[in-house]
Amino acid sequence: MTKPQVILDPAGNPAFAVIPWQEYERLAIAGAEMDLSDEELFDRAVAEDEESFPIAVAERLLAGENPVRVYREHRRLSPNQLAEAANVSAAELLNVEAGEHTRSTGTLAAIAKALRIDLDALI
Repeated sequence: MTKPQVILDPAGNPAFAVIPWQEYERLAIAGAEMDLSDEELFDRAVAEDEESFPIAVAERLLAGENPVRVYREHRRLSPNQLAEAANVSAAELLNVEAGEHTRSTGTLAAIAKALRIDLDALI
């Protein structure tokens, strides 16, 4: 995202922010969702048919754990099972999980596909 432009008032305090249109639209949608009840939010999530993950997965990711390992363990796959499904060596997978391997986009894409998640979740 582009850094917002801040417009100051006569006293030098921030008065307005100019943001990209896409960011404005994202914030407007998020603001509209704040008015929805829990039931309406649940119904919307079900209708979107997207997978959700337990809070424990989110907490591990927020704590900085390697996303490949977190999602692999969530899917209850061994390193060997995931490596085979992604068509990479088990050693390469373990290096990726340990952060010791320079990860190519192709390798990460194969791992993401095997984990049934978007590539963005691993980057």
